[in-house]
Amino acid sequence: MARITVEDCLNVVENRFELVLMASKRARQLATGVEPTLDNSEHQDKPTVMALREIAARKIDQNLIDEVEKIERERAEREALEWAAAEVVDDDLSKGGDD
Repeated sequence: MARITVEDCLNVVENRFELVLMASKRARQLATGVEPTLDNSEHQDKPTVMALREIAARKIDQNLIDEVEKIERERAEREALEWAAAEVVDDDLSKGGDD
């Protein structure tokens, strides 16, 4: 695919507003390191273009985007809890050494 257009994607997602939301969410996911479903080695597309390519190729849908968002949110929450737990342990260790 040499060039991707919104019209190419409207064959898959009929509503322009839904398309914009899908593409922006997917582009954000790609920009933060989620692996694309298409080979990007030849084109080295930016996340927004890759998101549109994935939509036009019917490789992703709203369910996949929502699932990736859920996984990323759970990962971030888990990391925050681990960080908070490590802080509590560090505080306990530093207070215990002063006795």
